[in-house]
Amino acid sequence: MTTIELKKLSSSNVVSPKGFTAAGVHCGIKKEKKDLAILVSEVPASVAGVFTTNVVQAAPIKVTKEVVYNTQKMQAMIVNSGNANACTGKQGVADAYEMQSLAAAKLGIEPYLVGVASTGVIGEIMNLAPVKKGVEMLAPNNDVESGNNFAQAILTTDTVMKNTAYATNIDGQEVIVSGTAKGSGMIEPNMATMLGFITTDANIESAELQKALSAITNVTFNAITVDGDTSTNDTVVVMANGLAGNEPLSPAHPDWENFYTALRLVAEDLAKAIARDGEGATKLIEVEVDGAISDEEARKIAKTVVGSPLVKTAVFGCDANWGRIIAAVGYSGATVDPEKITIKIGGTTMVEKGEPIKFSEEELIEILKQQEVKIDVSLEVGEGHGFAWGCDLTYDYVQINAAYRS
Repeated sequence: MTTIELKKLSSSNVVSPKGFTAAGVHCGIKKEKKDLAILVSEVPASVAGVFTTNVVQAAPIKVTKEVVYNTQKMQAMIVNSGNANACTGKQGVADAYEMQSLAAAKLGIEPYLVGVASTGVIGEIMNLAPVKKGVEMLAPNNDVESGNNFAQAILTTDTVMKNTAYATNIDGQEVIVSGTAKGSGMIEPNMATMLGFITTDANIESAELQKALSAITNVTFNAITVDGDTSTNDTVVVMANGLAGNEPLSPAHPDWENFYTALRLVAEDLAKAIARDGEGATKLIEVEVDGAISDEEARKIAKTVVGSPLVKTAVFGCDANWGRIIAAVGYSGATVDPEKITIKIGGTTMVEKGEPIKFSEEELIEILKQQEVKIDVSLEVGEGHGFAWGCDLTYDYVQINAAYRS
């Protein structure tokens, strides 16, 4: 069995791999906080992307899809927060292309190498005056502070930055995979109101990178939910500039698993960080399902449970109401046998093969008070296994979203 070499890096972000720089500034789209960011590769990079499945898609999605799918190379991403540039008609599309051109001119590269992403309020026409001013202020650098400035500038209702990075070994060379993301509410992937930017200095062609990202997205970004709403702007982009100097990666490469695992863990870390930072959330909920008909059905059940408003409010209230969990399993649409279902919370069995088990209410309350709550569901109808992540549903979620445009 091949040993996978991985090391999680601390104090790292999107500029950790070789050849990446970034910047983030306040230009005036938002009242005070940073709201314009840029991520740059020293050379045109292989690129892969996944995007929202919402039929209503923001203007920047159109621009970035063209770069990912047509050019298949990307050298920079320009990102703004505070305005989603969604449902803004022809003017919105023109504004997205203008942002692309402004960034390209700033960097001295071709526009077709620049992706665009926006997040914020839907339905408001972009004011490009502050963007034009902000682009001139951007001074990309490769230090940690610059990477963190980028991470801060893409946030909306998030309470924390979301950065992660792993180092691995490929062809005797150190290869780094790192990423940053934003996302807090309107999180129901396929995908969510989330932006994710992953960088690596690995040498890999865009086609292979796209296959890897698409597969990984299904078990990471598409396995989280906060509130059941699918956004118009969701984007995850991976840029691989090849500056680590390894031989081109593919599943046939002897070190493929090192790279694939690093990429998966970066995506998983970012996905869980988004779920943990759900609007008003106090707890991360992880649901693990085994014994399903298939992995796909296991993930479907896990996501149904973690997405149930009744389960989420029970976790918030420290109420060990397992009936809400088994009900969600039952209406998930997956194949289940009620007489084989076993449910555990925090390792404590509540239901075994469909039969209720006596448990200590006091012990379960203490388990549910923790910042991370684990729910296990065993079905015994197959070999399928899967995870999903979400958060509790609190009073603050209503307050935050009731005043989002205020």
